Amino acid sequence: MFYVYILKSKKDSELYIGSTNDLKKRIKQHKAGLVRSTKFRNPFILVYYEAYFSENDARRREQGLKLRGQARFHLKNRINKNLQET
Repeated sequence: MFYVYILKSKKDSELYIGSTNDLKKRIKQHKAGLVRSTKFRNPFILVYYEAYFSENDARRREQGLKLRGQARFHLKNRINKNLQET
């Protein structure tokens, strides 16, 4: 399985969107400060993820969320309650 995930920084409340084939391991790497793009924004909490059979599908979705504001807007609306509770 391949995953697209969204983390929320407790430090600055900003979201990080990523993809991986091992979600638990990747979250641990983020929390341990081993990911260069997020290590200064720790701590993080996982607020959302999607699972895909295909790596290409997961990467395409990740890029769509990062590059297309409309896709990110709709997803934020769908998970709004999760974002507010954290």
